[in-house]
Amino acid sequence: MTAPNGTLGPGTALWAASRCFHTATDPAAEDWVGIRAARILAGDAPGAARDIRAEADRDHLSDDRRAAADKACRYLDNNADFVHYDQALVAGWPIASGAVEGAARHLVADRLDITGSRWTVPGAEAVLTLRTVISNGDFPDYWIFHARQEHERLHPLPDQLS
Repeated sequence: MTAPNGTLGPGTALWAASRCFHTATDPAAEDWVGIRAARILAGDAPGAARDIRAEADRDHLSDDRRAAADKACRYLDNNADFVHYDQALVAGWPIASGAVEGAARHLVADRLDITGSRWTVPGAEAVLTLRTVISNGDFPDYWIFHARQEHERLHPLPDQLS
């Protein structure tokens, strides 16, 4: 689950919060995250935040020990209007994942976020299209198509002249 505003998403926040209650090697941490993630996916992010706060209170966690849990709760509360994953799933919309974020970083950020670079929209679109075609392994087919199109543009058939 990814945040709609480009920040770390609820999944990352939940894993960080789980460390307030479980060690990194405790198998129960996965169940803990899964239960809360299921609640968020069902459309009840505020309820998941309430559960986390209640557990931290019940366990009498110190402020330092519960910092990640409180941060996850703030995230869920602040983004409750945006994390309607239940509606997205019913509509068949994708919910971004680490793979999507990684692809965006690889295709977009690694190229366009170069210090001092300036891009026009057409220039950025051209570069990103080319990077995507190369990353997908489609460049050889694309190049054949491109060369054919350029040949037709530069050498039109007599019946195509106006």
